[in-house]
Amino acid sequence: MTSVEIEYCVPCGMLDRAQDVQHALLSEYGERLDSVALVTGDSGVFEVRADGEQVFDKDEDEFDVDAIVESVGQRASA
Repeated sequence: MTSVEIEYCVPCGMLDRAQDVQHALLSEYGERLDSVALVTGDSGVFEVRADGEQVFDKDEDEFDVDAIVESVGQRASA
């Protein structure tokens, strides 16, 4: 099973965005995921990792919840 971490910038107010991604992942993959953890960070960070592998970084990718969900799904066990 897959573990997902969503690291988000607390001072930047990115909690809502992190929760949106968390909700979308749990709604789509539910029992296929071991966990979807919110990890606090700073310095503008917003990254999503599946089993330690980065699938989204706001500095490199355009924010799109559906694209993030799809990227995680490619790594989630069937």
